[in-house]
Amino acid sequence: MFPLIEIDNVSKAFTIRHNRTNSLKSSFIGIFHKRFRETKETLWALKNVTLSVAPGETLGLIGRNGSGKSILLRLIVGIYRPTQGQVRFPNGARVGAMIELGVGFHPELTGRENVFLGASIHGLSRGEVEEIYPGVVEFSELDSFMDVPIKNYSSGMHARLGFALAINLNPQVLLVDEIFAVGDEAFQRKCIEKMEEFRGEGKTIIFVSHAAETIKNFCERACLLDHGSLVFLGAPSKAIEEYHRLLAS
Repeated sequence: MFPLIEIDNVSKAFTIRHNRTNSLKSSFIGIFHKRFRETKETLWALKNVTLSVAPGETLGLIGRNGSGKSILLRLIVGIYRPTQGQVRFPNGARVGAMIELGVGFHPELTGRENVFLGASIHGLSRGEVEEIYPGVVEFSELDSFMDVPIKNYSSGMHARLGFALAINLNPQVLLVDEIFAVGDEAFQRKCIEKMEEFRGEGKTIIFVSHAAETIKNFCERACLLDHGSLVFLGAPSKAIEEYHRLLAS
């Protein structure tokens, strides 16, 4: 079976710029004379990550905060481009992503407007968006808030709208980042049930969670990242053991 996603020796670096001056006086003078001394620092958020994901597989991503989990999801969905290596979809799979609260949403636009904008970015025509819109509203349970600017949404409402849009794009790959960290328990159960439904349809799911039991019960494999490196890929129970060992070290 050919992989649905190929991540080949992928690294991602960010350049951080620092302006340094010796004193308050030199800082003030530097405003007018451009005497700031700029230094650059390279931060490698991911380093030489290689893995493949099979059609229909459910893969969990675990690791400490800042380990690179969200960066990896952003590379897969195409928000970031790798500094080195490649992310490939051999069969051109459509990806639905709920990777971070607010990502892909414009705060000044309403919920309705953001659904149309987000779906169009994923390649849907206006007619196709109109077809999926009722499903987004129904799953999110935000009917009374769809004409409200999402800058007024709570974090739970952001999560509801983001997840509802992602699943209604009819994706072959669903990416989910910490959906269980926000929202009420009833909505979390609803998300799990929908992901179970997707899994039963043979769709691929990659999700980040700190909930060990969810990873063990829901995933075929788990990927453990630490300081941007892939340190374990395999059975979820073993990945969680390694994760706890890292936390204790």
